Amino acid sequence: MSALFFITLSIFSSLVPLGFANNVHASNPCRSYCGNITIDYPFALQYGCGHPGFRDLLFCMNDVLMFHISSGSYRVLEIDYAYQSVTLHEPHLSTCDTLVLGGKGNGFAVEQWRSPYFNPTADNVFMLIGCSAQSSLFQGFPGKHLPCRNVSGMGCEEYYGCQAWSLAGRGQMGSMFGSGPPECCAVSFEAIKAINLSKLGCEGYSSAYSLAPLKVDGPSEWSYGIRVKYSVQGNEQFCRACEATGGTCGYGSDGIRQLCMCGNMNSTSNCDSATSATSRRRGHGLVTLTAIFFCILAWI
Repeated sequence: MSALFFITLSIFSSLVPLGFANNVHASNPCRSYCGNITIDYPFALQYGCGHPGFRDLLFCMNDVLMFHISSGSYRVLEIDYAYQSVTLHEPHLSTCDTLVLGGKGNGFAVEQWRSPYFNPTADNVFMLIGCSAQSSLFQGFPGKHLPCRNVSGMGCEEYYGCQAWSLAGRGQMGSMFGSGPPECCAVSFEAIKAINLSKLGCEGYSSAYSLAPLKVDGPSEWSYGIRVKYSVQGNEQFCRACEATGGTCGYGSDGIRQLCMCGNMNSTSNCDSATSATSRRRGHGLVTLTAIFFCILAWI
């Protein structure tokens, strides 16, 4: 009887801690790194992590972080979580040193379902180069006002001063003051909603963004690249509640529904609710174990 009693007690002792364990909180399983860039909510590299509107967006290849949308792939230079922006590099982007022509550039356009989450910043200027007179940019020209304008103090008038124009054998001022459309047309993304060189009939493009309040002396010192503003569209409250209770924000297998990941279980609200549900289940299990233990003692 003594041996059987101690065996029973040993088994019960090993099971009781499971009834009280509340091990749903864990370190963030979704935070990762690619090169020197930290990838955190709403972004992620793993499926199921981050915000569903940002799924299948980032890829890490040989420590180089890539941003992939319908218009192409771009190298990520920086993710600024405080400003909620991503800075992108595109190899076929013209700069002050080089004009890249031939319609090779990606431009910038996102899938319709993803467009509420991403837009180039208001201080990002796109300078479209060598666009056809039949381009939709110039419909109604010269009677209709062109969309070309300076953005945050940057535009084609300044850009014409770059050595890239003479190196490429293009007139610095193009037909700016002639009867035809200008050689360069600077626009904001908001004005045309997508930068697609083929549809716009343009040979190339450049993109630069302002680092206000930093003032630079001319286009040779502009910051060339595409700076994109991102937003999770009012879903911050769900993620804040999740993280405040020790969880990690993610989404379900449908790729749409947001989830709060709490260690080895998920919740549709936060980890406190997951903990309460788990505690109740484990409490019921503990009562059952206790009853079995005393039944065995009575039988002994």
